[in-house]
Amino acid sequence: MKKEVIMPSDKTILRALAGETLPTPPIWMMRQAGRYLPEYRETRAKAGDFLSLCYNPELAAEVTLQPIRRYGFDAAILFADILLLPQALGADLWFVTGEGPRLSTIKSADELSALKPISDIHDTLGPVYETVKILSEELPQETTLIGFAGAPWTVATYMIAGRGTPDQAPAHALKEENQAVFEGLLKVITEGTIAYLSRQIDAGAEVVKIFDSWAGSLSGADFVNYAVKPTAEIVKALKKRYPDVPVIAFPRGAGESYAGMHAATGADCIAVDDGVDAAWVAKYVQKDGCVQGNLASSHMVTGGRGLIDETQRICDALSGGPHIFNLGHGITPDADPKNVALMIETVRNS
Repeated sequence: MKKEVIMPSDKTILRALAGETLPTPPIWMMRQAGRYLPEYRETRAKAGDFLSLCYNPELAAEVTLQPIRRYGFDAAILFADILLLPQALGADLWFVTGEGPRLSTIKSADELSALKPISDIHDTLGPVYETVKILSEELPQETTLIGFAGAPWTVATYMIAGRGTPDQAPAHALKEENQAVFEGLLKVITEGTIAYLSRQIDAGAEVVKIFDSWAGSLSGADFVNYAVKPTAEIVKALKKRYPDVPVIAFPRGAGESYAGMHAATGADCIAVDDGVDAAWVAKYVQKDGCVQGNLASSHMVTGGRGLIDETQRICDALSGGPHIFNLGHGITPDADPKNVALMIETVRNS
């Protein structure tokens, strides 16, 4: 029997991103390939360490596929890390068990000028593009492949501090003390991100997402200049090259600034965190286009009636427009895989 061919226009994620209101929202989950899954932990152990897993195309593709096999999500997101780009630019990168990433820092004009040219980043990132190619061939035809990168502000906070920080204070300090170096670093990251995401699309990514995990630590003119404008520049460049490839922007912690974000960034979809209410999102954000979100990831730990009721409430609140169901942030390692199945069942029966 001849295999049915699924056209891109029939993929539910792409339909929602094109502005269609669907009777059941498509669903995927940030960090859906992760430590909460026993099969992921086994594969990571086989790889040896986190970075080795990111740069092994076969194993990175395998962990990307695992949640698709288990749950049948409507999209798979490339398994990688937002800090691979800084490493490709020449920063030293390593991970400390139980503590997270560490990087060599960029705080001076000399350190900034020592970064590699954008044209050289693909030497390091080649395995990532190979992972995308494998996934484009191995994913079920109905499953959309999402590529991603960190937004310039968020990536800069790590490159300036050399690690994750609770308040991004080192980045804020450099922004005030040496604006030329700070803005120069943002420019390099912005150009690198355009090149990086372009190669992901060339390799087979059907959608790309820009994660600005620390956007909420910016306010006023800084939020506009360092969260909104760099993302808008990336979206504009990608749209010029790939007008039919949708872009999702996720300025986490934006609060009321989520309103108007479609127009401000040019993104096809705005992902929202769980700090804003879904009914508010429907009124002020979804009116401008597709939204993604926004169940609190804590429900993946606690489960039960609370998970069911909140999932249903979000689906109901956002049923009047294009919506992709997701968490308000990535799933945590202590989540129960059974609660993920319960969430999906609730969404698909909503």
